[in-house]
Amino acid sequence: MTPLADLYRAIADAPPGPGTIAAFDLDGTLIAGYSASVVYRDRLRSFDISLGELLRTTGAAIDTQFRGADVGALMDIAVQALAGRQDDELREWGLRLFRQEIAGMIYRDARAVVAAHRRAGHTVVMATSATPYQAQYVAEDLDIADVLCSTPEVVDGMLTGRLAAPPLWGEAKAKALAEYAADRGADLADAFAYSNGNEDVPMLESVGNPVALNPDRALTRRAERAGWPLIRLATPQRGPTVLSTARTATALGALATASAVGVGAGVLTRNRQNAANLVGTVGPDVALAVLGITVDVQGRDNAWTHRPAVFMFNHQSSLDVLVLGTVIKRNVTGVAKQEAAHDPRFALVGALLDVAYVDRADTSRAKAALAPAVQKLKSGISLAIAPEGTRSPTPRLGRFKKGGFHVALQSGVPVIPVVIHDAGELMWRNSFVAHPGTVHVDVLEPVPTTDWTVATLDEHVAEVRDLFEACLHRGPR
Repeated sequence: MTPLADLYRAIADAPPGPGTIAAFDLDGTLIAGYSASVVYRDRLRSFDISLGELLRTTGAAIDTQFRGADVGALMDIAVQALAGRQDDELREWGLRLFRQEIAGMIYRDARAVVAAHRRAGHTVVMATSATPYQAQYVAEDLDIADVLCSTPEVVDGMLTGRLAAPPLWGEAKAKALAEYAADRGADLADAFAYSNGNEDVPMLESVGNPVALNPDRALTRRAERAGWPLIRLATPQRGPTVLSTARTATALGALATASAVGVGAGVLTRNRQNAANLVGTVGPDVALAVLGITVDVQGRDNAWTHRPAVFMFNHQSSLDVLVLGTVIKRNVTGVAKQEAAHDPRFALVGALLDVAYVDRADTSRAKAALAPAVQKLKSGISLAIAPEGTRSPTPRLGRFKKGGFHVALQSGVPVIPVVIHDAGELMWRNSFVAHPGTVHVDVLEPVPTTDWTVATLDEHVAEVRDLFEACLHRGPR
């Protein structure tokens, strides 16, 4: 049994329901690295830091890191530099930094631990010394409703350059968590707390289930003395490695070979659909095996009970195409953005499957491109479509577009939600390289469309999106 497996068992054995709190630190605990570093790098790139502020920040950081000083002086300098900025402006800035960098720093297994607490019905809270501009979007992405953080003072929508209260560091964080628990009538004896830093020992000591997650040296020593669980998560892999690059190139070669064989079979049999089915049945499985990626599918039978259908999937990376292929396999075509028609990785497969390429910038042309899909469905060929229309930077869903829903309504076929949990962790958004691992997929029960009307379509779009949200919220099983 691994330490992580022991933790999952402890979560499952804990009292279920909102009376059990799970408190997570942010920097180094939920994310690999420090959100403040992302903030300062962005400000440096924008020439938004004076030499004086840079020197003061460096001195305060040295005092904090090596002399054991609390984070107060560092926070004061950071917040003073934001005086006169609009709160809304800084929240937009925080969202941009999250999408560009911080989202890619979230530990994959941290997502799974948070999801395990959610499945148990526990109250999950983030407790961090960071500001809301650093913490808010990580919390939203992980479905953490409550954030205890260091809050800048805001008057009439503008930062004053002061903190509204002392920074959440050391004893202050432990006190904030105790007050949070008291407000909810929760007993900290049942609570879990997660941190990587020795400064959070007061918070860890205040709960019945302290966990040293990705601990630094000082916390490691303290945890070993106290007998606390020590868990180190694998650092997120976003960039290419020599092995992952070689595997990806080989997998693309295998997919191209399968496509060429399919074309040959189609020419010999004079049947394009047989060629497409050969590629769909063999190509994705071979490519995923070469990549070292396993697909764990729950509800696989739901992909076969009602065909043809409109298969809808949440879209995080180019890996989704292979994952979806290994689930659906045959008698399917797809819808993709116009740019994908020129992508050498999938152009041949797209041609075989007779994929409809849509211009997302032109609504009328996009609708026209979808029209043949209705005829395909009526002839027995299913349709795969990402209702978000584009890849999301994290597992959080974007807004659903209605094109695929209109096609399902006109064709009278069910919608089958395919919820992909981990593809973005193994192949980051806009990356050309995949990493080994397991992708979890839930194929949900078919949603009939026989009673849908154009007038009620918005309601049905929301219902299907809610199914995705609930499944992603639970996390992979």
